[in-house]
Formats: sequence, C-alpha cells, structure tokens
Amino acid sequence: MIRRNLDHYEVKATRYLAHGGGIAHMVLTTPTLRTVMFLAHASVPPGNKLLGHVDPMEEIYIIQKGRGLMQVGEEICEVKPGDAIHIPIGDYHELTNTGDGEMTLLVVAGLIPSE
Repeated sequence: MIRRNLDHYEVKATRYLAHGGGIAHMVLTTPTLRTVMFLAHASVPPGNKLLGHVDPMEEIYIIQKGRGLMQVGEEICEVKPGDAIHIPIGDYHELTNTGDGEMTLLVVAGLIPSE
C-alpha cells in the first residue's frame, strides 16, 4: 500500500504553477501508478483561473471546495464541491474560481494513448 498525505514532504516538493492561475502538487505519478498518469491536488485563489488549454490525455476534475465555472469544449457550467467533470482527450478546458474563497480540486489524468 502507498499512502500520500497532501502535507507529505514528497508531495510538497512537487509544487508547480498550474496553467497560469493555480498551484498544484503531484500526489501520485506514473512511477507508482500503472493505468493513470497522475493524481494531482490543485488550488485556485478567488478570481483566478486555470487558463484554457488542451491536453493529450483524458482528465477528470473533482471539485472539493469552492465554486466556479468550468468550460469543456463549447459547454460552460457552474461547478461546486462533489462535482466530477470528465474532460475528453484534446478538448479545450478552463476553470474559473467565481467564489469568495480558495477553490480546491483533484485532477486525475489518464495515460497518453500510444499511436
């Protein structure tokens, strides 16, 4: 069994700027995972956003805290704690924190398909 806490030094050491508007940490990655590329924890301050982008892998965003607007492709919807958003391979996506407090989420990324 592998257990990681968000306060674990190995998790904290992976801190990075996530798509221009959030801070993220890798919780688990491919050296440990076999069928998923990574599990990350991200936080987005009020009024900030994870800038729109396209990824070569499928993702799932799981909102833990806060409220916001999620765009996937042409669709835009409000998101709140407990929501899981599927992002297909190659779809443009952007997340904006519209709340008064920090938004936190988990990001699960599938493996990049081999051609």
